[in-house]
Amino acid sequence: MSETAPPDVTAAYRPTPRTVPTRARERASYDRELVHAILDEAYICHLGFVRDGAPVVLPTLYGRVDERLYVHGSTGSRPLRMAGGRTDPEDPGLAVCLTVTHVDGLVLARSAFHHSINYRSVVVHGIARPVTDADERRAALDAIVDHVVPGRSYDSRPANDRELAATAVIRLDLDEVSAKVRTGGPNDDAEDLGLPHWAGVVPLAHGYGAPVPADDLDPSIALPDYLSVL
Repeated sequence: MSETAPPDVTAAYRPTPRTVPTRARERASYDRELVHAILDEAYICHLGFVRDGAPVVLPTLYGRVDERLYVHGSTGSRPLRMAGGRTDPEDPGLAVCLTVTHVDGLVLARSAFHHSINYRSVVVHGIARPVTDADERRAALDAIVDHVVPGRSYDSRPANDRELAATAVIRLDLDEVSAKVRTGGPNDDAEDLGLPHWAGVVPLAHGYGAPVPADDLDPSIALPDYLSVL
């Protein structure tokens, strides 16, 4: 994999003008462990960039390895081509903004103005660059598979040469990054506290259903342990 100086994993991320929010600054955090936890719990990120002078945001899978995020796609996909593809390591890369959000609760206030949600989010700014090293590309693809279900990359056929040739990977370093979190109940104005409207929080939780085997799965293949604990 590419050589980079190891980050100080005990330190918080450094705030920048792009990672300091203009509203509710008290909800912002640059804690490295919190950022990692939010990223590792989600499945989908939204990758934003500018194409032909207009903003584009794509939902996609991703994986994290230490202080890097990896996104994969077809070698013909627009953001991967714009980032330089796999054939031009000297390309300056693609300026992106990557976001991840968990919605933890619906906050219902007495006034319509103060309705909100409880959430945990991460925003990453940076330059997405193509992954050209073969070992790093394989590790990145394993990380993306394992991000969805930990341990799955060891229990599936790895990509063959043809599939690897059709797959591009870009990386985004966790450098200019922040988290933002809202918790708690509604913040009604004092004059609204006596209104006859219910107020509070409706919690939201992610759940897993029972795994459904493929129609053509050999019935002798048992459910793997890593799925039985979901």
